[in-house]
Parts: sequence; structure tokens; C-alpha cells
Amino acid sequence: MRLLLIEDSERLQRSVGEGLRHAGYAVDITGDGREGLYLANSHPYDTIILDLMLPGLSGIELLKSLRTTGNNTHVLILTSRDAVEDRVLGLRTGADDYLVKPFAFDELLARVQALTRRAAGRKNPILHIGPIDIDTAGRRVLRQGAPIDLTPRDYALLEYLALRQGTVVSRTEIEEHIYDAHVEPMSNVVDAAVYALRKKIDTPGEPSLIETRRGMGYVVKGVPE
Repeated sequence: MRLLLIEDSERLQRSVGEGLRHAGYAVDITGDGREGLYLANSHPYDTIILDLMLPGLSGIELLKSLRTTGNNTHVLILTSRDAVEDRVLGLRTGADDYLVKPFAFDELLARVQALTRRAAGRKNPILHIGPIDIDTAGRRVLRQGAPIDLTPRDYALLEYLALRQGTVVSRTEIEEHIYDAHVEPMSNVVDAAVYALRKKIDTPGEPSLIETRRGMGYVVKGVPE
């Protein structure tokens, strides 16, 4: 999943950015409101984490611009303003959630996870793909109760495909949502990542849980919720 963190505190940029990346997210970071608006409109982010007190353009102005132009990316406001009227203003402007500083990182992570599930139309934190259970809250993958050892990147790829089960996901979409750095054209990085993931989650002798649609991308077929 790809996140945009718009926060002018360098300390929070480092700590939150490092924590989210360690959890397997691709994260872009800026401390300027105008640059944040440009990035938000230039890339298909799964969730935006937005401070209200920003140089260049305030968080409320940025959010208002996003919603006015039809950008419906889920937004989590992250701010030291804890007055009821501030929370009401943010939510009425188009924010999806609100977290007051100081905060526990685990709570921030849980709220981001909930917003990414909501963006995919999912409420249940457990996703099912054949014999595989994906616990999006605990970020664990189980086969019949036994854990499968995945790297953060493996997990991010599997969760992204699982949240869109039944839908073909192109290689370009995977590149945009999973990888921090730009992937070179004609690179086989996505194919290699899918191959490595299949070796960890597939049952030998049975069809792969991740189907290749030649010229289109990949799709997983799970149990509908």
C-alpha cells in the first residue's frame, strides 16, 4: 500500500515514516502543503496522513482542494488541535478519520489499516484466499492456523492483491502502490516478487492462488465476504 505523509515536523517524518515502512508500506513524505497537494493529485495513494499546520498551504485548505476536485483518497488528519470544533471542521471538510498528537504509533497504524480496508470496500480484518487467512490487523498470514513467514514486501503485495480479489491488478498498479522507488520500464521486479510470493503461499501440486492474466496482470480468487 502506498501512503502520503504530509507533516512538517522532521522528527515525526522520520519516526512515522520509518515505522510505516517497517510495517511494509511504501511512503512518500513532504512537509509543505503545496507540495503535498501536488503529490496527492499526482499519484494514486491508498491513504493520506495530513497535518493541519503546514507551511505553504494549510491542511484544511489542502483537504478542501482535494474534495472540490473529486479526489476521494481517504485522509487521516494528524494534528495537535484537539478542540471539538477543530475535529468537526476537519471531518466536515472531507477527512475520514482524526488522530490527535501525541499519539501511539500502533493506533496510527491501526487507523491506516482500517482506512485501506475501507477503500477496498472491506470491513472484516481477516481476508480469505483458498486455505490462506490474512490477518490485516496483526499483519499475519496463516494456512490452517500455521503462520507463513513473509517479508514486509511479500505481505504488502499479498494484502494488496487480496483486498482486490476477483479483480485483475496490473503490474503498473502494483508498482505504484507497493514500491517506494520508481521501477524501471520493462523491469521484471513485479514478476519476480509474485514468483517469490507464490513459492511461500501455494500448496505444491495445486493451482496457484495468484493467477496470471497474460498481458493484463494478476488476480486472486478468494471467498467473498
